[in-house]
Amino acid sequence: MARGLMIIGAVLLLLGALLHFAPGLLSWFGRLPGDIHIQSKRGELFIPLTSMLVLSIALTLLVNLFRR
Repeated sequence: MARGLMIIGAVLLLLGALLHFAPGLLSWFGRLPGDIHIQSKRGELFIPLTSMLVLSIALTLLVNLFRR
C-alpha cells in the first residue's frame, strides 16, 4: 500500500508542476462541445459532460494498461 501511495503522490506532484509551469496546456478542458454552461442573472451552472467523458476514457485506458 505504501508503494502505491508514493506512486500516486509522485504522479500528482508531476501533474501539479506541469499545470503550474504550462497553464495553457489544458485550456481546452471544460470548453469541449457538449459541456453545458448556462449563465443567468441569478447564477451560473456548469456541467462538463464531454470533458468528464474524455477524462473517464483516458483513466480507464491508463488503468487497464498498468494492470496488464
